[in-house]
Amino acid sequence: MKSATIVGAGLVGSLWSVYLAKAGYKVTILEMRSDLRKADISAGKSINLALSVRGWTALESAGVADEVKDIAIPMYGRTMHDEAGNLTYQPYGQDGQAIFSVSRAGVNCRMMEIAEKYGQAEILFEKQCLDVDFENAIVYYKDVKTGEEGQLKSDVVFAADGAFSAVRYKSMQKQRGFNFSQHFIEDGYREILLPANADGSYKLEKNRLHIWPRGRFMMIALPNEDGSFTCTLFMPGSNHEYAFDKLKSKDDVNHFFKEVFPDFYEMMPEIGDAWEDHPLSGMVIIRCFPWSYGKVSLIGDSAHATVPFYGQGMNSGFEDCRIMNELMIKHNEDWEKVFKEFETVRKPDGDGLQDLSLHNYYVMRDYVADPEFLLQKKFELRISKLYPNKYLPLYSQVSFSNIRYSEAYSKGMEQDAFIKEIMAEHDIQKLFDEDKVDDLIHEIFAERPVYDLTTN
Repeated sequence: MKSATIVGAGLVGSLWSVYLAKAGYKVTILEMRSDLRKADISAGKSINLALSVRGWTALESAGVADEVKDIAIPMYGRTMHDEAGNLTYQPYGQDGQAIFSVSRAGVNCRMMEIAEKYGQAEILFEKQCLDVDFENAIVYYKDVKTGEEGQLKSDVVFAADGAFSAVRYKSMQKQRGFNFSQHFIEDGYREILLPANADGSYKLEKNRLHIWPRGRFMMIALPNEDGSFTCTLFMPGSNHEYAFDKLKSKDDVNHFFKEVFPDFYEMMPEIGDAWEDHPLSGMVIIRCFPWSYGKVSLIGDSAHATVPFYGQGMNSGFEDCRIMNELMIKHNEDWEKVFKEFETVRKPDGDGLQDLSLHNYYVMRDYVADPEFLLQKKFELRISKLYPNKYLPLYSQVSFSNIRYSEAYSKGMEQDAFIKEIMAEHDIQKLFDEDKVDDLIHEIFAERPVYDLTTN
């Protein structure tokens, strides 16, 4: 029987096992951590993830989307909270379009169950990868509890072990011609769990992503199933008026939130006591190439880890699985050809997503509360509503389509410049007020060619 080894029982490794099982492979997954399903996991264990069209497309292609839907909460737009507690709402797309909040721990547990049920995978926990033999598809590992070493041979090996991949670090980075870079952005993050009300209800509007933009930094909140919100504060680590290194005591934390996030402090006056519940963490972008040697390939974050500001890390990893599967079928499991085309096709999209993620960080922290920015988004949504086949906003390209990330980034930058030109020439707010904005849109877009909605 054909066999495959996956290093990493995270989201991507678990989904990829299902695709491999459908192709007739016996799958073994090596995971360095203990079984997450046996741990005591709080809803706010880590940054919540946002599942969008790309992720759903991959889950549906593998036949397991229904297994995830019951733990996903739709978010139809973002609500901005200013310093005075005023709220501004911006829909993500057209009516009914949503991205979905899922707990990282919750969806990881569900994906492991899917791997065992649909991928018939054997997951070996607490097994640390030590090295990989590229030509013979052998993974050398150590039991993290006993220290006993072993090896696992199969027909093909996939490294789905995340941004700090052991396969990449211990094996690929020693190879001649392997290029690698890691870039930590200057900001860090700390998670905060906003509990539900005493009756279990939500303290914020449930079906929205909440943002507190503060220029150089921001906080976001995503809903959990139990009425709580997983909140994440992104902020400089140092060298700024507001930085993590200035919050050294409970009083410092309380003063900070009273001054900068007063509406949040009213909801959670115990923030000072909860501050240390989660560690201060960093964010990294990983770029490398090639992604494969011999019978071993990187997939997901191990190949193209990004920062979380477009909510696309999980989605891009799931998309990797779908595209790898299509190439596996196309090349009749000739893995040399599969790997070569996979890294050639996906490398530009990994880079594109990283560029998009950094771009959206600046949008979220600097612009989402800016009236001119909000007017532009409103104008773009109206254009897209009237001419859906001729104009698709950048956010919709990324979150509500399967357009390649590299193409979305390129098209999005072109569109942004184009819309800004229109807004500089016309008083768009006045046209909205006078109910004449549609006339301008028809004048500009009626004769334009149909938008290229090519998917991959």
